Amino acid sequence: QVQLVESGGGSVQPGGSLRLSCAATGRASRNYYSAWFRQRPGKAREFVAGVIKSGGAKYYSDSVRGRFTISRNNGKSTIYLQMDKLKPEDTAIYYCANDGSRAGPYEASAYDFWGQGIQVTVSS
Repeated sequence: QVQLVESGGGSVQPGGSLRLSCAATGRASRNYYSAWFRQRPGKAREFVAGVIKSGGAKYYSDSVRGRFTISRNNGKSTIYLQMDKLKPEDTAIYYCANDGSRAGPYEASAYDFWGQGIQVTVSS
């Protein structure tokens, strides 16, 4: 019943910024982790960033730590990914995920709901 809809993607030059949003609609549900994953060309889906339901603990892959920031607004049922200092290797389809179990945050199999994915392209 729950659907996640990503927005905010697009094309930017290296060093630029984008903010992705993931809005949840439909049935409200309890959750522990929310996260962003991505799939780069020719590679498998990989973990990018995760956050617990309170927003008090955050997790990042080594490739984005210091450049990306994950947050959530429970009142708006929305998850955000602020992406700064973007690099060409950040080019990927980005997916939001919600209702991750305590097996998370890093494992994709821990999440019950997924967005359709949104393209981010970073090039000169």
